[in-house]
Amino acid sequence: MKRGDMYLLHRPGGGDPKNQRVMTVVSRQAVIDSRFPTVVCAPVFTRGHGLETEVYVGPEDGLKHPSWIGCDGLVSIPKARLTDFVGALSPEKLSRLSQALRLALDM
Repeated sequence: MKRGDMYLLHRPGGGDPKNQRVMTVVSRQAVIDSRFPTVVCAPVFTRGHGLETEVYVGPEDGLKHPSWIGCDGLVSIPKARLTDFVGALSPEKLSRLSQALRLALDM
């Protein structure tokens, strides 16, 4: 598992109306590689709202259709639940993700 990897999460919970949702791992690699049981993820949505805190992703990233990573809705997910690998962000998109996270967290 690496930062920028996307996984299909079944039964995401938390009021999510979908039975499954693609999630993007955003934790730093040191946490991902540690024995810590969870990672922070950003959900992927099929609609964007034109926010600076969203990152476009699509078929070139392993998805079936155009989508957006929403950095305003970060969640902690047990690593053991992230088993269905979808794709990984390119270095350029990973850089965009970092910028969107900085904006979302007002850093």
